[in-house]
Amino acid sequence: MNDTIVAISTPISVGAISIIRVSGDDSINIVNKVFKGKDLNTVNSHTINYGHIIDKDKIIDEVLVSIMKAPKTFTKEDIVEINCHGGIATTNKILEILLNNGCRLAEPGEFTKRAFLNGRIDLVEAESVMDLINSKTELTRKMAINGVEGKISNLIKELRQSIIEILANIEVNIDYPEYEDAIIITNNILEEKLTYIKSEINKILEKSENTKIYKDGIKIGIFGKPNVGKSSILNALLEEDKAIVTDIEGTTRDVVEGTFILNGISINIIDTAGIRKTDDIVEKIGVEKSKKIIDEVDLIIVVLNNNEELSNDDKEILEQTKNKNRIIVINKNDLERKLDIKYLKDENVITSNTLNDNGLNELKDKIIELFNIGNIEEKDLTYLSSARSISLLKKCVEIINEIDISILNDIPVDMIQIDLKNIWDILGEIIGESYSDELIDQLFTQFCLGK
Repeated sequence: MNDTIVAISTPISVGAISIIRVSGDDSINIVNKVFKGKDLNTVNSHTINYGHIIDKDKIIDEVLVSIMKAPKTFTKEDIVEINCHGGIATTNKILEILLNNGCRLAEPGEFTKRAFLNGRIDLVEAESVMDLINSKTELTRKMAINGVEGKISNLIKELRQSIIEILANIEVNIDYPEYEDAIIITNNILEEKLTYIKSEINKILEKSENTKIYKDGIKIGIFGKPNVGKSSILNALLEEDKAIVTDIEGTTRDVVEGTFILNGISINIIDTAGIRKTDDIVEKIGVEKSKKIIDEVDLIIVVLNNNEELSNDDKEILEQTKNKNRIIVINKNDLERKLDIKYLKDENVITSNTLNDNGLNELKDKIIELFNIGNIEEKDLTYLSSARSISLLKKCVEIINEIDISILNDIPVDMIQIDLKNIWDILGEIIGESYSDELIDQLFTQFCLGK
C-alpha cells in the first residue's frame, strides 16, 4: 500500500485514446519526471494538463494528464491519469517508462482494492464495480449502479443497526438492571424484533436469487433430429444468418451459438447437431456433443416436424429431455399435419414455421413466462449479486431459525445474544466491516488489471 502502482485502464488495441492510471503517494512526482509541460507538482487538483511524455529528452507522445489529489479520488490516494493516443506500441512504451521511473505494475483489481482498504467503498460496492464493468444489458447496468451507489449496502447497514440496538439493550439489562429507561428485552420482544429482521433478509434473498438470470442470462439449447428447422429457428431469434440452413440432413455438425436480448435479459441460444443414429464419424461427434448440452442448459427447445409422424429419433429426444425445463416447437405448420400430438400432453407446445416467423413471438412469450422475466421491478433493483453475499445472508437466516428454537425452549436472552452477535458479524462480512486478507485477495483478483 506504500508503493505507487500503474496499469493501462483501457483495452490494449488500436483506438483514438488510451488511458494509463497511476495511484500512490509518489504518483505526481513520478509522472512529472517524464512529462514536458507544466510542473505537475504545482497544478491544482482535478485539472487536465497538456504536454508530452518524454524519455531521455525524446518525445514519446502528445498527452493530456489529469491530476487528482488525495483524498478526493477513487483510491483516496493521489491519482494521475495519462490520456495518450491509442495504439499498442505507444501505450506500452509509456507504461514501460513509468515502470522504469519508480512505479510498480498493479495487480488485477488493485485500484479498487485500495479504494476498499482506504475506506472509499465497501465490499458490496466493490463487487458492484465489477458487475458494472461486466454488464451486458441495461437491466444489469441499473442493478450494478445501485450497488456502486451504496443502496444495497445501506440495507445491510440498517439490519446491523437493528441488531446492535437489541444487543445494547441486552447489555444494559444485564449490567445496569437499575436503569429504568432501558427496554427490558424479553423473549417475546426478541422474537418480534427477529421476525422483522428475518423478513427483511428474506426479501433481499428472494430478489437476489433472481440475479443469476439477470447477470448471466438464460442458456437455451435447440434439439431435434436433422432437418426439422432448428437452425432456421436460431437464425430467426437472432435476426441474422448465424447457422447454415440447407435441405441436406446433418448440415449442422457442431454447436452454433448466438445471443439476443429479451426483456432486458441476455439469452444465449445454442443450435445443436441433429440427434440421430449415424455412421458418419464427424456427425457422430456432433450428436454426442448435443446430448451433453442437454444437462448444461436452463431451457430446452425440442423441434418436431409437423408434416412427419414421430420417428424413433424424435421419441428418443423426448425421452432424454422429459424431466427438463422444455418447450416443444412443432415446426412447418404451413404443411399438412401428420404428427400425432397425443405424446405431448401437458407440454408447453407452440406451432410455427420459419418462412414467415409464424410462432416466433409466441416462443418468446413462453420463455418470458417460464422464467418470470416479464415483471421485473426496475424501481427496486437493490439486489445482492454475488454468491458470497447470498450465502452469508442464508447463514443469517439459519441462525435466526436456531434462535427461534431457543426462544421456544425458554433459553435466557443473555445466552441468545451470542447468536445475535454472530449474525451482526456475518452481516459485517457482506459489506467488509470484517474480513480476512485471503478473502480480499481472492475477490479482487477477479478484476481487470487497470481497475
